[in-house]
Amino acid sequence: MIDLPLWAWIVLALAAVTIGLAKTAIPGGGILPVALFASVLPARTSTAALLLLLIVGDMFALIAYRRHAHWPSLLRLAPAVLIGLLAGFAFLAVGDDAVVRRAIGVILLAMIAVTLWRRHRQARTGAPAVANGMIAASGYGALAGFTTMVANAAGPVMSMYFLAMRTPVQVFLGTSAWFFAIVNVFKVPFLAGIGLFDGPVLLMDATLVPLVVVGAFAGLRLARRMKQQVFDRIVIGLTIVGAVYLLF
Repeated sequence: MIDLPLWAWIVLALAAVTIGLAKTAIPGGGILPVALFASVLPARTSTAALLLLLIVGDMFALIAYRRHAHWPSLLRLAPAVLIGLLAGFAFLAVGDDAVVRRAIGVILLAMIAVTLWRRHRQARTGAPAVANGMIAASGYGALAGFTTMVANAAGPVMSMYFLAMRTPVQVFLGTSAWFFAIVNVFKVPFLAGIGLFDGPVLLMDATLVPLVVVGAFAGLRLARRMKQQVFDRIVIGLTIVGAVYLLF
């Protein structure tokens, strides 16, 4: 087991509950576990440990929302996501913890900037942003693939993509569920190949899995009561808070 002080275990426990909530109710909340794990673990270790817990959360998301996915959106994103995943793996394989940690912070800061710019543009023009063209899908897809491989941090990218498409809550959750379930399983052999899934990481994750389950059930109850406007604001707000926390 990884030797951590009590306060660090409390932080990881909070992150595990948040994973469950994020997977079943608040996709933008997935940034908080990234920030919390990276704050108490080495960057590469945090990426591997978090991935296995995310897959547990993905299972609950699929059970709840698998019928609501919009498959044309997923297929449109797929080629660019694959390119981003391979680029992210190359970066993760050669970068040390310090480099990867800084990369996580920069990536999330960029997500904040894009989010604020899109909202400002929409408020000024009164016209909703459009993200359903192949160029936009390619850009979002490549960035999502890179950020999820390096930091499990594609949540803000996909949240902005789906929000820009004016996706209803249930379709948002269903499409996100399938996207991350497929991508996260795809990432496992890559991270295993560079030795990131060692015994201590697996033991730590086994300890935290029950808390992911608790968060997932709580999220299912919350999602049934969520209004679209509140949902959008929570996604954007948690993206900003989590990114700023991790960067500083």
